[in-house]
Amino acid sequence: MRTEKYPSELLENAVDAISSLPGVGEKSALRFALHLLKQPADNVRHFTESIRKLREDVKYCRTCMMISDDDECSICRDRTRDHRTICVVENVRDVMSIEATGQYRGVYHVLGGKISPIDGVGPSDLRIAELKIRVENLAADDAASAEVIFALSGDVEGETTAFYIYRQISGSGIKVSSLARGLGFGDDLEYADQLTLGRSIVNRQLFRPR
Repeated sequence: MRTEKYPSELLENAVDAISSLPGVGEKSALRFALHLLKQPADNVRHFTESIRKLREDVKYCRTCMMISDDDECSICRDRTRDHRTICVVENVRDVMSIEATGQYRGVYHVLGGKISPIDGVGPSDLRIAELKIRVENLAADDAASAEVIFALSGDVEGETTAFYIYRQISGSGIKVSSLARGLGFGDDLEYADQLTLGRSIVNRQLFRPR
């Protein structure tokens, strides 16, 4: 039943849906909904169809777990990249931030988060087992020429995740490094300026577990 707050139940439902997005309050959601009402029907159909296809058709790269239109992402398909250097990140946004610097030509591994017992996230909830297999394959070929770079949060959860992974792969003989300190990591990578982030990649240092 329609409330007194909105003149239309359809409008109210649209505002509820839009305001469920992170960082979007009710007032902003109402502004977006009213804006959509002013748009040509074809524009709105294109908008909603793009969202539907994103949810239903997007894939995750079978190698690095990055989102992709195909079974393997464009980065993993690129033979000009250094496939013996793997940058380990928490999420897709981190890959996009690092790529924007133009300073990294290796490949990635997206964990899908970080170990956080308080949030109920353990090692088995992340793509750590897949990373371990990739590292083992690199080590079997030539460990000395391979490198794993940790680009994870500098908070307790990020450090815990890095230490856990390090213990899993430290016997492989592969070089393990981390981004140079001095900027926010993890979720903050998307807010770091490209110059600072690029320098942290170039000036990465050996990982030293604390």
